[in-house]
Amino acid sequence: MASVVQICNLALAKIGDEQITSLTENSKAARLCNLVYEPMRDATTRAHPWNFAVTRVALAADVTAPTYEYDAQFALPSDFLRLLGTDLLDTAKFLVESGHILCDASTLNIRYVQQVIDPNRYDWLFIEALSARIAAELAIAIADNRALSVDLFNLFSTKLADARTADATEGTPEDLTADTWLNSRIAFTTSAT
Repeated sequence: MASVVQICNLALAKIGDEQITSLTENSKAARLCNLVYEPMRDATTRAHPWNFAVTRVALAADVTAPTYEYDAQFALPSDFLRLLGTDLLDTAKFLVESGHILCDASTLNIRYVQQVIDPNRYDWLFIEALSARIAAELAIAIADNRALSVDLFNLFSTKLADARTADATEGTPEDLTADTWLNSRIAFTTSAT
């Protein structure tokens, strides 16, 4: 079972620092982990539609409509990190603005990346990427080593790519539909040959 402290200890091990037993203990490492853990967790979660973090919800329109341009607004869920899609038609306009989705619909279903606080839901490859991200953030403050910070950020990028690849292959691939621009390019190429 993963824990926040375990994830932070993985990060500290990458830096070569002492392990902690709690984020609230009186040590520099614990205070820094407590400072960066949540922002790095949410940034890493937002970076990809992780299977453990994707959810769907039906939203109800707010009583107050936007001032202009759109007919309705829908408050985003409190755990919202990134919009992945809506049930609006492909031609329908919408906008994410100030904690709302603005559009011309009376109901709205969305698919989004949610903030996941429970580390037991995380994939182990995600944990590896997250710990490398935290380590990169902490390397200068703990080890006073910019080169180590750059190396750890590169490690994060590699681990993130590995985790994304594994995560993206768990399910049936979505059908890709060509848009108007692509169709016109294909038609032009075909007619030119």
